[in-house]
Amino acid sequence: MDNTQSGMKARIDVKRPWLAILPLMLGAFVGMFSETSLNIALPQLMKALQVGQSSIQWLVTGYMLVIGIVLPLSSLLTKWFTTKKLVLFGLGAFIIGSLISGFGDDFSIILVGRMIQGIGTGIILPLMFTIAMLIFPPNKLGTVNGVLALVIMFAPAIGPTLTGLILAAGSWRDIFFTFALILVIAFVIGLFTLTNVSQITKPKIDWLSIILSVFAFSGLIAGASFASEMGWLSLPVLASLIIGIIALVFYVRRQLKLNVPVLNMRVFKHRNFTLGAVLVMIDFGIILSAMYLLPQYLQNGLLVAVALTGIIMLPGGLINAATSALAGRMYDSFGAKWPARLGFLIAFVGAVMLALVTTHSAIWYVILAHIILMIGAPLAMSPSQTSALNSLKGLESADGSAILNTMQQIVGALATALATSFLTVGRNAVSGSAAFKFTNGVHYGMYFTIALTVIGFIVALFVKDDGKYTD
Repeated sequence: MDNTQSGMKARIDVKRPWLAILPLMLGAFVGMFSETSLNIALPQLMKALQVGQSSIQWLVTGYMLVIGIVLPLSSLLTKWFTTKKLVLFGLGAFIIGSLISGFGDDFSIILVGRMIQGIGTGIILPLMFTIAMLIFPPNKLGTVNGVLALVIMFAPAIGPTLTGLILAAGSWRDIFFTFALILVIAFVIGLFTLTNVSQITKPKIDWLSIILSVFAFSGLIAGASFASEMGWLSLPVLASLIIGIIALVFYVRRQLKLNVPVLNMRVFKHRNFTLGAVLVMIDFGIILSAMYLLPQYLQNGLLVAVALTGIIMLPGGLINAATSALAGRMYDSFGAKWPARLGFLIAFVGAVMLALVTTHSAIWYVILAHIILMIGAPLAMSPSQTSALNSLKGLESADGSAILNTMQQIVGALATALATSFLTVGRNAVSGSAAFKFTNGVHYGMYFTIALTVIGFIVALFVKDDGKYTD
């Protein structure tokens, strides 16, 4: 294949591709922002709704569970419904869910709203990457995926800052109303810019696969989510994880045997996809574990106020955004090999710096360590994801995107749960003030993050994608 000729033409010609992808970018931003932003508002919600920690955590876990159930079905949905219908349905579901939660006075109503929001995110996230791979020319996909990675990674990074400002100016309800406002804008844009880019084949639905999918992904996410509170050896956690793993094994085996699978697991035969997917998962684990530990360290180790915590994390969030865009351009020139290796090395430095913090660390040191980590992680993320998806052709793109996004949800839950477990072990390993014990717990949690950066670098050594292959 002539890279010069084929690289200039998109698989599907769309007049204004950036305008066509904009509604999905807005939807994906709100979806990822929603996944992390609510954490800072949970104390207010506990007081307002008069529920305990175990109950309020369902507002996060329930949202992730629904996403984990819907994501694996996204590839099948693109074969049954037009792009415009799917995107507008996803945006509409999130808007309705946000309004239900925003106006709700009872915990159960707010939880229902959150789970409806999860339906929207589960549809929008994989569609964004699938559509991008079709409507932009191959020689621009690095830059495009850099921008999309910016959306995905910037949302959780900026979440604490924006949520803190919203809570300072209003109440927890305003968080949900903010979601709805942004998505209404996305919905209106989508009405005029979206066109169908998928092939409607309406394959036979294998209901056993769907049932196995529900048990597999919800079991894994639920087990990991509850492990941080109940412990890894508790009966509910072990039962959820065992059911999830068994269901996943049968699910994968069934997909490999079906002529028309719900989710085409054969995409893993592409070397670049497999390596890219593994790197994306490791990188996502690095980001979520660090982003879970850092705000807590600032508040419980350095005794920084909530509002100031958001401000301290803002520089890293901004650098994250800038690096994501730059990393995409680097893929267009160098492929994934060198950006991935360099990214994990830089992330290692940032993680080590955060593992050395004390109860008296200077704020500038923490900001610097966060910035270094937020340079390394997105530098590895965007090229790895582009390399993975760029190795797939035609209908495989939708399956690859669904797999990547599903795995991210599972890894996100696992990374957060493991970071919490190490945090608890570290806190119980020493005696002293509450701040000192918590900081020691953060050290243990960051050792896990450091281990991920080392594993990521080792895997990146096997990457050969220099941007010149024709897989």
